[in-house]
Amino acid sequence: MAQALGEDLVQSPGLQDDSSSLGSDSELSGPGPYRQADRYGFIGGSSAEPGPDHPPADLIRQREMKWVEMTSHWEKTMSRRYKKVKMQCRKGIPSALRARCWPLLCGAHVCQKNNPGTYQELAEAPGDPQWMETIGRDLHRQFPLHEMFVSPQGHGYEAGLLHVLKAYTLYRPEQGYCQAQGPVAAVLLMHLPPEEAFWCLVQICEVYLPGYYGPHMEAVRLDAEVFMALLRRLLPHVHKHLQQVGVGPLLYLPEWFLCLFSRSLPFPTVLRVWDAFLSEGAKVLFRVGLTLVRLALGTAEQRRACPGLLETLGALRAISPTQLQEEVFMSQVHGVVLSERDLQREIKAQLAQLAQLPDSAPGPPPRPQARLPGAQAIFEAQQLAGAQPGAKPEVPRIVVQPPEEPRPPRRKPQTRGKTFHGLLTRARGPPLEGPPRPQRSSTSFLDTRF
Repeated sequence: MAQALGEDLVQSPGLQDDSSSLGSDSELSGPGPYRQADRYGFIGGSSAEPGPDHPPADLIRQREMKWVEMTSHWEKTMSRRYKKVKMQCRKGIPSALRARCWPLLCGAHVCQKNNPGTYQELAEAPGDPQWMETIGRDLHRQFPLHEMFVSPQGHGYEAGLLHVLKAYTLYRPEQGYCQAQGPVAAVLLMHLPPEEAFWCLVQICEVYLPGYYGPHMEAVRLDAEVFMALLRRLLPHVHKHLQQVGVGPLLYLPEWFLCLFSRSLPFPTVLRVWDAFLSEGAKVLFRVGLTLVRLALGTAEQRRACPGLLETLGALRAISPTQLQEEVFMSQVHGVVLSERDLQREIKAQLAQLAQLPDSAPGPPPRPQARLPGAQAIFEAQQLAGAQPGAKPEVPRIVVQPPEEPRPPRRKPQTRGKTFHGLLTRARGPPLEGPPRPQRSSTSFLDTRF
């Protein structure tokens, strides 16, 4: 087994890629202790050295300094310079600063501040036996080739993943545990301490993707219909092919969206997707999904090579890793023409269509959730709430000043029947004392009345 594992993981230099970090489901119990971990912590991975499209060290240092400056004055940055934050997230958050930036972007730092000691109480409390048994069965599936989860005695098991998932079942007992929360919590624990990872998981489940991880997953069903409508508009030939072979969105989309692509992309690309997702919200998931479908079935040759359902699903899961490298792939993702307004318009259209259909699907009908579109909306909502849980936002008072009393109009001086001499005398002041002037018999010009 170890020899076969070594042949699978250690490839020739020309064939090495980041596919060793793909997925979290595996029947392997972990590699031998002689294997080295790559820069992301995957044992035997091929990301030990940066790839050819990796930015140079000087550029990384410049980005780190920008992020340090922005996070040092986070409220001012989000209030006045969010466009810069969004552009820096699209370029990728430096690995050394993700632990600092992710909680700020998703608002987990405010939740942790407003709920001191909550996570410790949940982590120490006994969990529901039903959920604890299910969580225990899923622990070994979460990235078994990562150094944190390679052994059941590792620090990523009991002290991390088990406590975070158990704490969420106690924090939201009406929702319980969803299997897709495992890889999401595992990625968070690779970068954050357990308490911060827990509050980030809460924000993802309740603010970014509400209705995704509940017992009925009604929001996933709604977004699946929205995704097909976007395919019909943006990739009509691919949509027609999927309809012909009978591949519905629920056959491939839940694994992508629920796990935030952590099981479907190389790990460096997963981190770049998460950077953009925490900044811009759920529309990033649709952009990534549309890009993957286009890469798998975008050409006529690719569609002809997939005449049936199994071949089409295989093509969606077997995209070449060279096409999924972070810089090339993310540039295509950000090039997808899909705005938040377009997404909301399509959601309303699908809700109107679903309301006219008979209620045949199990579970409650899909309803629009209070999903906030990214870091800026979360920041504004927390600012309005006064950064206090349950506090009502303060409504600004409008003070109406009474109108000022109108002033009387200024009157023009009356000059009719008066001499210019009199006006000039009043304007110049009293006459100067001196010898009297001789009187003239004729009337002076200034004494002439008009």
